[in-house]
Amino acid sequence: MRILLIEDDARIRADVAGALEEAGYVVDSESDGEDGWHLGDTETYGAAILDLGLPHMNGLSILKRWRASGRNFPVVVLTARGSWSERVEGIDAGADDYLPKPFRMEELIARLRAVVRRTGGHAAPVIVAGDAELDTRQMRLAVRGRPVALSPQEYRLVAYLMLNKGRVVPQQELAEHLQSVHFERESNAVEVLIGRVRRKLPAALIETRRGFGYLVPDAAMAP
Repeated sequence: MRILLIEDDARIRADVAGALEEAGYVVDSESDGEDGWHLGDTETYGAAILDLGLPHMNGLSILKRWRASGRNFPVVVLTARGSWSERVEGIDAGADDYLPKPFRMEELIARLRAVVRRTGGHAAPVIVAGDAELDTRQMRLAVRGRPVALSPQEYRLVAYLMLNKGRVVPQQELAEHLQSVHFERESNAVEVLIGRVRRKLPAALIETRRGFGYLVPDAAMAP
């Protein structure tokens, strides 16, 4: 899943981006409010981590503009100011969660996972599709209790499809969540990756809907 990180403190931005990548996410990061708003308004993201104190456009303005234009991905707000009135203002503007600085990286990752799961309709950290179980905390996939070894990119693909189980995910949407905006996306990258993953998983777990995309059914069963 691709995450947008907008934070003007270079050290915090680098630390958070590194932690997100270790947690299995693809990260686009920006330090400028206006540039960050533009990315969120024009690219596809699974979630955003947004600092409030930004140059050229503050975080609340960014959030209000995203929501006004129909951008509904979950947003975790960061701020050095932790007053209750500011938290209320951020939540009223459309934030899904709020974390004051300083914070523990583990808590930020946990909160991000939680808002992403809730957006997909999943309350628990383990997502089940038939015989497959995805543990989003441990970044592990098991089929009938047996762990499946996946590369980081294979994990991102399976995780995104399982988070969206029951919905046909277009190929272009998958491609956008597998690589950063800064990388050139090859036209057949998703098909190649799907082929690799299918050799490791039950055939029924990932269905192809010709002309539409890929689907993990709610009751995908291993043969």
